[in-house]
Amino acid sequence: MRTQIIEHPLVAHKLTLLRDRNTPSPVFRQLVDELVTLLAYEATRDVAVREIDVVTPVAPTKGLSLAYPRPILVPILRAGLGMLEGMSKLLPTAEIGFLGMKRDETTLEAHTYANRLPDDLSGRQCYVVDPMLATGHTLIDAVNYLLERGARDVTCVCLLAAPEGLRNLEEAVGDRADVTIVSAALDERLNENGYIVPGLGDAGDRLYGIVD
Repeated sequence: MRTQIIEHPLVAHKLTLLRDRNTPSPVFRQLVDELVTLLAYEATRDVAVREIDVVTPVAPTKGLSLAYPRPILVPILRAGLGMLEGMSKLLPTAEIGFLGMKRDETTLEAHTYANRLPDDLSGRQCYVVDPMLATGHTLIDAVNYLLERGARDVTCVCLLAAPEGLRNLEEAVGDRADVTIVSAALDERLNENGYIVPGLGDAGDRLYGIVD
């Protein structure tokens, strides 16, 4: 498993605004969209392409186009939806699947309640988007879900990651597939409630408000 922490002044600037408890939800959503687009640029550096012929207004030449099968974007509901547009800006022809997963606040385990994914993901590059890699349980279940369907190339795009989550994910994945984590920052630790410290709070609540 590979971990890539994106160090860039614009990434750091937007992440700082996201951390601020006084940033309102509309601004938070816009910042997430902008930040994910920056992360997506690095996350898609190894996207599969093929050479094609193209005719410019001046002369024929060679160019590159996304290879088939197209990559698939997999937002983890609900917070991952806030990252989808930022990813799809760079991959507008990608297919989109969904995984609905909820963390039990007592056990911190993730439970899958919905999925909309192809049964066969063989040969597909999969981009999972989820704001927080905290304990890692949600991403472990998501990656396992994709691997069970034949995926072998999975990139997880997160706003923040915790050391504990990275360790748990690496132990769970092993050498079964090519898995990459792309994040804007690696924070200090998890607190007793499983939240990333210093973090930015509950990403879903800050994106969409608190739903009882």
